Amino acid sequence: MELIIQILMLFIIINCVLKLSFWKMWQVLIFSLLCGAFVIFACQYAILQSKTQLTDYLNNTKVMQDAAVLVTIESTLCFAFCIAALQKYFGKKIKRWMRPLYGYPSLLIFPVLFYILTQLVYSMPGTDFSTISYIMAAAVFIGLPLLSFFVKKLYPENELRLEVHFLVSLFVCIIGLISTVNGNVTYAAVKEPLNIKALAMAFSLFIVSFAIGYMWNNVKWRILQKREQKKK
Repeated sequence: MELIIQILMLFIIINCVLKLSFWKMWQVLIFSLLCGAFVIFACQYAILQSKTQLTDYLNNTKVMQDAAVLVTIESTLCFAFCIAALQKYFGKKIKRWMRPLYGYPSLLIFPVLFYILTQLVYSMPGTDFSTISYIMAAAVFIGLPLLSFFVKKLYPENELRLEVHFLVSLFVCIIGLISTVNGNVTYAAVKEPLNIKALAMAFSLFIVSFAIGYMWNNVKWRILQKREQKKK
């Protein structure tokens, strides 16, 4: 269960970076500064948490069900933002209640940062807690703008980033629902040898499919740009 939660947190970070890629750089810097300040402020509470207590929280079905509700609400807001952004790109009028979605960051990033901070405290015994919090705060303040800039350079088309943002939000929602499942195993697992060949083939298929999709999107984008230039 803890592994599923960690995967969920990873995709929450990715989703937050994707959302920040639609912001202006000064807005990203302000949000990054706020996240860094949160890390420093949360240090006094993170040091009071025991590893056993956090593990019990993650294995508590009731707690995970409450967290899944928040994850679902967050994903719904991301879906609504993608729809509103597409309407804007296609020249349609955006409703007033959808406009604040542009300025809504991923608030789930804050509990993720708190969890990462607690794990750093556990993994660095003997190190001053304030030092750990300041180093992590600096990493967050520098890392979020750099990652959002990298994503914007990697996917310069807003439409493509919206597609990725939508898919990652959907994946976050699904993992959030999976995390509510009771981890008790009804049937004993059958031990089988690890099939390296099958894993390598699946991974290779994923890489090839991703590369083909990426190249096809670039070719399609260039063709559309040439058509628009000819019309002008």
